[in-house]
Amino acid sequence: MTDEMTDDMFLDDVAERLAALPAVHAVTLGGSRAQGTHTPESDWDLALYYRGGFDPATLRAVGWEGEVSELGEWGGGVFNGGAWLTVDGRRVDIHYRDLEVVEHELAESRQGRFHWEPLMFHLAGIPSYLVVAELALNQVLRGTLPRPEYPGALREAAPPAWRGRAALTLRYASAAYVARGQATEVAGAVATAALQTAHAVLAARGEWVTNEKRLLQRADLRTVDTIVAELRPEPTALAEAIAAAEALFEATG
Repeated sequence: MTDEMTDDMFLDDVAERLAALPAVHAVTLGGSRAQGTHTPESDWDLALYYRGGFDPATLRAVGWEGEVSELGEWGGGVFNGGAWLTVDGRRVDIHYRDLEVVEHELAESRQGRFHWEPLMFHLAGIPSYLVVAELALNQVLRGTLPRPEYPGALREAAPPAWRGRAALTLRYASAAYVARGQATEVAGAVATAALQTAHAVLAARGEWVTNEKRLLQRADLRTVDTIVAELRPEPTALAEAIAAAEALFEATG
């Protein structure tokens, strides 16, 4: 590839190379570039969908500069690995997606079932239906994938589950941190509970979520910044902050 390669040519070339890897059945473009909200500096989020086992060594052998993880190295759940690469001067993130897992989570979501998983860089963790959201939002570059609507059963089940997590997060902070004046821990709990509540709000609307970057804005919860900014390491102030957060979350959505 050359410096003169256009974005369209670049994307077509990378998608073709990924689609040619053994066990890969589909390749998608995700993130801001799939949704038209990107800037020239935005990276390229690509997912390769494989079936029956994928060997990361085949991706490594393509020769692109960067780090290629093993399967399961990023947690071993639905978000089970990928690569951070530089290709033709562009930053490219590649995510592995096991089609058997994706199809299972699609079926589960249609029954209103999901589970929670921790994921690096995500304060509230992720729901297993994140991989279903990707099917709904990503641009398919190679292969064929389903394009699901937001299941009605998930709209019913997910909001109370997320709100329950938020309530428990704040309850624990009240019991464990307030009396000790531990403002940092309370700040973390309020931020986590805000994102959990935002998941609930978006699920109730039937709006897909794939990361936390704009989650608070989308859920109209950005005013939680004021609560966090005014935290002081004093028990009374921390108790008031948690009460304010509870009131905000209850009134949202």
